[in-house]
Amino acid sequence: MMSQSTLDQALATIQAAWRPLDSDLIGACLRALEQLAGATVSEPWLAELHERRPASTELARHPEHGFVLLAHAEPPGLYRPPHDHGRAWVVYAVQSGAMEVRTFIRVMDASGLPRLIQRDSTVLGPGEARAYLPGDIHDTRALDEGALQFRFTERDLRAEDRGGRMARYDRPQDGWSIAL
Repeated sequence: MMSQSTLDQALATIQAAWRPLDSDLIGACLRALEQLAGATVSEPWLAELHERRPASTELARHPEHGFVLLAHAEPPGLYRPPHDHGRAWVVYAVQSGAMEVRTFIRVMDASGLPRLIQRDSTVLGPGEARAYLPGDIHDTRALDEGALQFRFTERDLRAEDRGGRMARYDRPQDGWSIAL
């Protein structure tokens, strides 16, 4: 009998726990992604990711539930400006290297324009995972050694993006503002 890979085990755990968004589902997905991020490079699927270091590759897509698991090899310093995922939620997990994730809250300034205020900053290292719920505004930066990370989304984010439900922000001289 052939043993399951860590990837197969993580996907089976998520599928078994799948239900409408609640704390138990987030907990199950976090545990599954932490397990995935802790996999050893001796597993062929992970060895191939380390060898190829693709900017983005789809590892899994569930035909019924719609969730998607991607792997990203991010070079040192790669920065993704503040954004949210619309109605979707995401779990980031770092397999190797390190990634900083900062969170923000959107407020209106005195002139009525939206601005972002940074809430916190977290550095995710190997084996660590963090969930970001619908509407959570965050940015990401691969640190000095870069990062091989997994991004689990509860739906295909391309549809959220096409539907105009994702917000992206840029930083002019006077602070963060929404990018139109």
